[in-house]
Amino acid sequence: MDDRPSRPQLEVVGAVIVRDARVLCAQRGPDGSLAGRWEFPGGKVEDGESAPDALAREIDEELRCTVDVGDPIATTRYDDGRVVVVLTTYWCTLTSGEPQRTEHAELRWVVPEELGDLDWAPADVPAVEVVTAALRRE
Repeated sequence: MDDRPSRPQLEVVGAVIVRDARVLCAQRGPDGSLAGRWEFPGGKVEDGESAPDALAREIDEELRCTVDVGDPIATTRYDDGRVVVVLTTYWCTLTSGEPQRTEHAELRWVVPEELGDLDWAPADVPAVEVVTAALRRE
């Protein structure tokens, strides 16, 4: 039996925004955890907030644009040694505005075949694989 204390869980959401057969990828800034790694933009789910509502809010705050949140893609658990990050990614459609870089080092629209070339944050990797396979079939 494992007697280690369980780590707190952090529920986060990520947006897979697809436009013109390209996916929006965001590079984490130099000052935070996993600096320089790529991720699907999003953030923390606040108390009393649904995951889709949190994602729409985070995209508005981080990218200054609006998305419709669609179906979930994948849920991943990643233990970073301090907390267990539970990331759920969702298909999203850009409905207004153009994504603007406010917190990230870089934003990049990437074709599915090149998603695997980026250095992804560990929690995002399973979703990257699902998204790549799904978009290659289209």
